[in-house]
Formats: sequence, structure tokens, C-alpha cells
Amino acid sequence: MYTVPMVIDGKDQLTNKTFDVINPRNNLVCHNSIAATPNDARAAVDAAAKALTGWRQSSPSMRRDILLRAADIMNNDRKELADYMIVETGSSNEWTQFNLNNAIDLLKDVAGRISSIEGSAPALANPNMKAMVVKEPYGVVLSVASWNSPYILGMRSTILPIAAGNTVVLKGSELSPRCFWAIASVLLRAGLPDGVLNYISTDRDQAYDVTEAIVSHREVKKLNFTGSVAVGRVVSELAARHLKPVLLELGGQASAIVWEDADLDLAVKECVAGCFMYAGQCCMSTDKVILHKAIRDDFMRKLIPAIKAGFPSDDEARLMIRPGGKDKVVRLLDEAERKGAVIMSPTLEGKSTSAFDDDPTRLEPRVLSGVTPDMAIYQQENFGPTLSIFETDTEEEALRIANDAECGLSSAVFTQDLLRGFRLAEGIEAGAVHINNMSIHDESALPHGGCKSSGFGRFNTSYGIQEWLRTKTITWKK
Repeated sequence: MYTVPMVIDGKDQLTNKTFDVINPRNNLVCHNSIAATPNDARAAVDAAAKALTGWRQSSPSMRRDILLRAADIMNNDRKELADYMIVETGSSNEWTQFNLNNAIDLLKDVAGRISSIEGSAPALANPNMKAMVVKEPYGVVLSVASWNSPYILGMRSTILPIAAGNTVVLKGSELSPRCFWAIASVLLRAGLPDGVLNYISTDRDQAYDVTEAIVSHREVKKLNFTGSVAVGRVVSELAARHLKPVLLELGGQASAIVWEDADLDLAVKECVAGCFMYAGQCCMSTDKVILHKAIRDDFMRKLIPAIKAGFPSDDEARLMIRPGGKDKVVRLLDEAERKGAVIMSPTLEGKSTSAFDDDPTRLEPRVLSGVTPDMAIYQQENFGPTLSIFETDTEEEALRIANDAECGLSSAVFTQDLLRGFRLAEGIEAGAVHINNMSIHDESALPHGGCKSSGFGRFNTSYGIQEWLRTKTITWKK
């Protein structure tokens, strides 16, 4: 059986410590992966530190050309890379191609921005003094990325620091290690020098110890984490203990406000996609739809057929990556129903049970009404194929419901009045608001990140490169 290696100092590394990787489509072992130990993690940091001096002095054109070659390699290897992701995460081909396209575009976008890094020469009060404000890389960076969009999340967590002259240790999710290994492989084949990017993964039992070994290492200067709010808090505590800055992109709880003048066909289509695509396992997935009372009945009449039409296969809106994910959503649904929520499954057509009830990773889409703030499904990111419906007739109440959430990553507004759209967008507490488009929208031309418990800092664009540059002031007397 194939074993996914670590990559340390430019070489694949195998040890006798492994863990199983499960294919969620059949719940069988698809391959193994090396389970990195704290000593392996420290070796990866040492390799990154050794490579730092040469890499930070590399020319912008050299870095640019490596990223452009990586984009070509990734495109040429598209089928193989897609197979890795489909097997490890159970993703649909559509979601997988979205990941690959976005990652390839990101490589090209970042490549084009590298030469735009610049400082300044401010005028000083003393005419006999001169000054420069320069930008320089932090040093060794830890990047930790989630399983659900491995090529997007893994690529941006690494190439933005690398483009700025840092070296990186990438800790990939144990659920999709071959995808993260592939990122390192692509960049190395594109000419990235040994040690600039090192890759490890480990099993859940060792995850904390391995992460702590990296964060506590004196050579590690900054870290980024993409994943759940709960684990984000743990990573933040580790970073704070060692006084290391951290960029966090965490959970979502996205809302979509659909106003009375909205194009209902468009709104229904986008809300269904924003909620049920990839079984809701995206940080930007729509958890709540807030309807104007005047169009509630029309929206609901269109919603059920749209769910059936949009996700006709057994896997598209039903497959979750692991049993624990399904179990959590089922607990949320059970508690909501006990407290008075009305739950329907459009794909069951009145049946009380599903062929998937006993399947550990499949769950029928659910639509809820009567959800109240005392229910956990209202308060938490669902990360599953569930959609809660609310109604109101005032913008103020719509904003109150949308903002009554721990997280604030993405959101959507549907209206044909652009001024109203902007007014609502200004009032929504989120890192992004998409007018007449679904809440899932991520591309290299847009900064990506959230507010509240969704984290802080930004990936993508020049904002994403600046995250990995620190400012230094240099003065001298004439």
C-alpha cells in the first residue's frame, strides 16, 4: 500500500510510524501517511532555517519564474491531482476542479505581484538625517491548512510567505495528506530550492505535540492556520505563549439576505449552491437564509425543486468526509427538533427514513424553520448540509439575525436595488459580502479573511503578501 512521505530539505522521507487515510466514499483505507513526530517537526524547521539565507536573497524574477512553472506543472498534472483529492476528501469533480483552477490562478497572481514589494523614504525633521523604511521577510513560517480545499488552502498558506522571502514548514491535514504532499512536490519540481518548503503531517493523537514543537522553535517567527474555531483557539494560545504572530482563517456561519425585490430564481439557485455544495463543508457555506416576509412562500416553493435539481446524485450534497462530521450535524438537528424546529428533507419526499441513516458519512440535506437563538444549530457553524430559514420585513432585523453569530467570514445579499445591497453589505459583520451571488466566493484577485471568531489577517492579493513582511526603519546622518 502506498505511503505518503514527508518532505524535508527537498527529499521525501519515510519512517516506520504511519496512520491510515480513509476514503469517505467507501470508508476503506486508501493509503497510509507518515505520522511525523516532534523530532521530525524540528528537523523540518531546521531545514527551513538552513535555506532561509539563500532564499531571502533570491531575486524577484527567480521567485516569479518558479511560481509560474509550478502553475504549468499543476495544470499538466491536473488529472492525477484531482484523483488525489476525490479519493481523500470525497469531493465532487466540480469542487475539485474549482480547487485546482483557483490554486493555479493563485500561483500566477502571486508571481505577478512579487516585484511590487517596496519600501519608502520618509522626510525627517532633521535635515541632516535620512531614513528608509524597508520590508523584509519574517523568517521561518509554520503553515497549517485544512482538508476540505487542500489545493487552495495549502497553496495560499505557503506561496504567499515564500513569495515574500520566507521559508515554510507546511503541516497538512491528516485527512488529505497526499494533496498537501503534492503541493510540495509541484513546487520542488518547479525549481524551488531544497528546504524552502518542507511538508509534514501526523495523526490526531500527535497533532498538538507536533504543532507545539514547531511553534516553540526559536527559528519560527510567524504562523498561519486555516481550520475550525476550536482548533484556532488552541493554535492562538500556543502562539501567544511563545509570542509569535499568527494569521487565522476560521469558521463561517454565513447568512444570505433575500429581499422582496430580489430575482427569486437567481436567489434560490445561489442559496442552494452556497449551502449544499460539498455537503456544506466549506467555511463560506450558507447556514442561514433570511427572507423578506413578502416573498417567503414563493422562495420556499422554488427551494425544494432547486435542491433536487441542483444535487441529483447521491454524493454531491450528502457525502461528509468522516463519521464525526455527520455525528455532529445529527446532534445539532436532534437538539433543534426537540426544541421546536421544523425539519424537512427535500430529497426524502415525505419518507421518515433514508438509506443513508446507517451510513457513517452520508446525510440527506435538511431545511429548518422555527430555529431560535437557544438552539446550538443557530449558534454554531454547522459544517454540514443544513439550511435554516428566517423571515423579517425590516432591514434592521435582517442585519440583527445575520450578525447574531460568533463568526463573520462571508455572506450574501439578494436585491435588485444596488443602494440597498450596499447598505446591507455595510451593515453585515463579515470579511466579504457578495451581492446577488452565493456566499462561497474565493479567488486570487480578492483578499480573503474574516472578523470576529472567523479570525484575523488576509490571504491573497498584495494584502496577503504584506502579511509576511515586517517593517524595518533604517536611519543615517548625512
